[in-house]
Amino acid sequence: MALTLYGAILSPFVRKVRILLAEIGQEYELVTVNPFGQPDWYYKINPLGRVPAIQDGDLTLADSAVIAQYLHESRGSSLYGTTPEQAARIRWLEKYADYEVAPFATFTVFYNRIVRPLKGETTDEQLVKTALSEKLPPLFDYLEAQLGDDDYLVGDQLSMADIAVACQLINFGHGGETLDPQRWPGLAGLLDRVSARPGIADRLTEERELLAKIAAHAAQKQPS
Repeated sequence: MALTLYGAILSPFVRKVRILLAEIGQEYELVTVNPFGQPDWYYKINPLGRVPAIQDGDLTLADSAVIAQYLHESRGSSLYGTTPEQAARIRWLEKYADYEVAPFATFTVFYNRIVRPLKGETTDEQLVKTALSEKLPPLFDYLEAQLGDDDYLVGDQLSMADIAVACQLINFGHGGETLDPQRWPGLAGLLDRVSARPGIADRLTEERELLAKIAAHAAQKQPS
């Protein structure tokens, strides 16, 4: 049975798994699941209703980090480094992106700028302003320090740490914001390097096309 990935393409966590699958050359079927209106059948795959989830034969798994680890171990990859020390550091930085950066880059900036208007809700720009001025800068500072003068966060090669961080920065960009290249030149460079990889460049084209359709739909709903 082919591998099936469930989720929405603008989710940074779904994107993280899609990039991994592209990097290891694994074919899969993408089944779209709206994270804000999940069908009843999806709860049999993930009882929490969140995306992503996968089905690989008889096995179903949820949570992007768990899925990534499983795919790394079952298919083989270099995305978790070559030593236990590298693997531990990559997992830490992946967790940092998913649990520290995501609440503000995705669930504040992206959610307010993209998702709330789509749901007919009012954007809370004060929350966005606080995220931009107070919450995200120290998180970006930490990641910038971890990069130093290197191109990648661990082992000077692409890892899940870089992918997880880049996925949050992409949603930050989808929300209309850009990194200050003067303050965070390393992070800005990392985002450019990861975004240019074939496995993600095609995904980003697809995402931007969807965002353009969302913007056009929103414009049609505005009163003339």
